[in-house]
Amino acid sequence: MMLRQLEYLVALANERHFAHAADECSVSQPALSEGIRKLEKELGTPLVRRGHAFQGFTVEGEAVLKWARKLLKDQESLKQEISVLQEGLRGTLRVGTVPAASSTVAILTDKFARTHPDVTVNVQAGLHSADILRRIRNYELDAGLIYAEPEDLAGLLVYRLYSEEHVLLTSVDMLDCLGGATWQKALELPLCLLDSSLRGRQVLEQRLAQEGLSVSPRIECDSIVTLLAHVATGHWASIVPKQWLPPLGQLPEIMITKLDDPVVTSQISIVMEDGNPQTLMSQALTKVIFDTFPTTEPASSRHDK
Repeated sequence: MMLRQLEYLVALANERHFAHAADECSVSQPALSEGIRKLEKELGTPLVRRGHAFQGFTVEGEAVLKWARKLLKDQESLKQEISVLQEGLRGTLRVGTVPAASSTVAILTDKFARTHPDVTVNVQAGLHSADILRRIRNYELDAGLIYAEPEDLAGLLVYRLYSEEHVLLTSVDMLDCLGGATWQKALELPLCLLDSSLRGRQVLEQRLAQEGLSVSPRIECDSIVTLLAHVATGHWASIVPKQWLPPLGQLPEIMITKLDDPVVTSQISIVMEDGNPQTLMSQALTKVIFDTFPTTEPASSRHDK
């Protein structure tokens, strides 16, 4: 078995197309197909479902694919360790984030990139927590910012970063007409909120339901920028975690108002593979986490079941 054959398999999984996978690996399509067939012959089982075009992987292929990604990541970690000894940390840090952390992730990635100038940082925003966990377990991401769900985190290294606290965003004129910062009055405003399929919105609805309150936004979106742009028009209000706002700088057209009880909070954590040994990239990120969020504490480890 050659690592090159495993690269072919992973490229095919990424591209879902033989010709595109061959281009990614800088080989001809026949060479890529032959490499995968040799791997299948060596393992004694079909890995790819073939027809006129790529049709997916067999059950055995999915299992081999997970090992292929791990072995290739281990190879990259080995190269990184040797490179660090010679020249300093290099490579790419891949971070996924739920929409609610797509601004606060900059606090970490900014410091990491400045601390390690030879590392490229790739941020994939707008993902669901479950998708982030799947990609980390498939070695497609190095870390991710998620809403903590303990039953989903077994076997991963997790650090609690901060608890969100929701505030009301309005224009100055809309705030003057509000007549008191109560939840009931805020919920009567024309609202623009995160899409109902997103965990941040679900946390808000669940907490309000406990108080006998409900929310019916006129506009929904999956982007912080789009949400703030609607508030800036002066015609829409929003309810968001206040932790979103400092990384965005000054928002001169937007007023931020603390709401009375109930306090709506939710936990944002960062999760990564709990490898042994931990990769140098993960070690470097962990150091930045503790430097940036001094109160950070572990939420779970690989020993959790």
